[in-house]
Amino acid sequence: MRVSPQARKKCPALPEFWQARAIRTIDARGRSRILLTSLFDRRRFKPADIVACYERRWQIETSYRELKQSMLGMELTLRSRTVDGVCQEIWGALIAYNLIRREMASAAREAKLAPTDMSFVRAFHVIQHEMMWAAVTPAYAKLPACLRRLRERLKSLPNVKRPGRSCDRVVKSRPSRYAVRFLNRDLN
Repeated sequence: MRVSPQARKKCPALPEFWQARAIRTIDARGRSRILLTSLFDRRRFKPADIVACYERRWQIETSYRELKQSMLGMELTLRSRTVDGVCQEIWGALIAYNLIRREMASAAREAKLAPTDMSFVRAFHVIQHEMMWAAVTPAYAKLPACLRRLRERLKSLPNVKRPGRSCDRVVKSRPSRYAVRFLNRDLN
């Protein structure tokens, strides 16, 4: 494959061509897909293993989206003004994300479901609601009872998969920052 002139202009040390291994797969809808990889050893890196690794990476990317969109509310910047504050804010978000996922996994295990079958956004909202409720609950309320109630609510979430939904890995266009005006003009 030819390295783009723009990339070579930014980094003249890049070669004119680079090699890639193409792996052709068929997705759930029967469409042909091609994955490119730099792992050339066919005996060591089987096509099925690379496809499984790609699918796992896509799940990780989805987790990043959950963290950024659902938990941080699509904020473009962090609130802290110091390096230590930014690090603390990032660690706090990661800890909260892992705690939510842990509670989802515990509830899924009790309900005999896979943790990936539960909706992160719904679980996030349930946990948010329970934490707000716990903040106003008198101190005599026991933590284990709160956790039991939380897990029961998580288990009772409807597990509905939308038919025909796919998570294709595509580059999506950014929404316009400006309002779009539609003009009604007669073309007569």
